[in-house]
Amino acid sequence: MASFNEILQKNSLVLIDFSAAWCGPCQMLAPILKEVKDEMGDKLSIIKIDIDKNQTVANKFHVQGVPTLILYKDGNQVWRQSGLQPKHELIKIINSFS
Repeated sequence: MASFNEILQKNSLVLIDFSAAWCGPCQMLAPILKEVKDEMGDKLSIIKIDIDKNQTVANKFHVQGVPTLILYKDGNQVWRQSGLQPKHELIKIINSFS
């Protein structure tokens, strides 16, 4: 968990993607997040967390459903949303905090 917290503190923008292998919307979100990362470049770090393999982390962040996306800026949560998000909406939200 220490390295996870270090990433949140060191990187200015971090998007955490809580997902699960059995989740259809999570599978649909994966290529969208890849496109977002490609477009945002070094401005954004994305961490993918499988809630079934990392239940402690999911509980710490009070994840009730998947996919859940949480955006951190300089170590502070600035945005959170559950459900599938379109690429243009994600980029708009991320840019509003960069």
